[in-house]
Amino acid sequence: MIPLRDKNPSPVFPYVNISIIVLNVLVFFYELYLGPFLQQFLFYYGIVPVRYFDPRIAQYFSFIDQLVPLFTSMFLHGGWLHLIGNMWTLYIFGDNVEGYLGHFRYFIFYILSGLIAALIHLITNAHSQVPTIGASGAIAGVMGAYFLLYPNARILSLVPIFFFITIIEIPAYVFLGFWFFIQFFNGTFAIASGAHQFGGIAWWAHIGGFAGGYMLLKTVFGPQRIRRRDVKWPWFKKRF
Repeated sequence: MIPLRDKNPSPVFPYVNISIIVLNVLVFFYELYLGPFLQQFLFYYGIVPVRYFDPRIAQYFSFIDQLVPLFTSMFLHGGWLHLIGNMWTLYIFGDNVEGYLGHFRYFIFYILSGLIAALIHLITNAHSQVPTIGASGAIAGVMGAYFLLYPNARILSLVPIFFFITIIEIPAYVFLGFWFFIQFFNGTFAIASGAHQFGGIAWWAHIGGFAGGYMLLKTVFGPQRIRRRDVKWPWFKKRF
């Protein structure tokens, strides 16, 4: 299933969500500019689990060297499809979560979700030598929050049925629940088969981000009521 848009207009203009999207796009263009130096760049600013757990490698990195990729990795992408898929998903789900939390709290929430996803990925891929990059862990946290906040919102989705493709409205709890099931199924299979050590999709970063975002909203960020005076920009609706 590919989400096209949700029928859940944001109550505020999502300054932070749009800024995160723009920043990711700008960083991606910088990656393209690097040319032959890109691989070295990704190995330093992406998350390479083995350099955290193998003492022979870890000794060459300072505390700051090890800390920086936990943040920078969530703003890097491995190609146009990777970038567009992540940013489109963030565009659909992020504005409503920002509207609920408020701008500053949403930014903190996004970063914390990304950090949780990164830590879960490290734990489940301790010996991987492949740099992990992408905003999908943080975005999964946003999806987890959306699942909790707006379970009955309608998601207009592109759904393949056998040889046909159709567009249908799906309740958010069905769309996001199915997405989480797929991540969990593939993540479990990857660990059972040992494939998680050899690159590919960071399933457990997605799982950790989604669960982390859900729990952050339930605990640390708690219930938050939208103030009426914050409701602005009624013209800003998803019309794609």
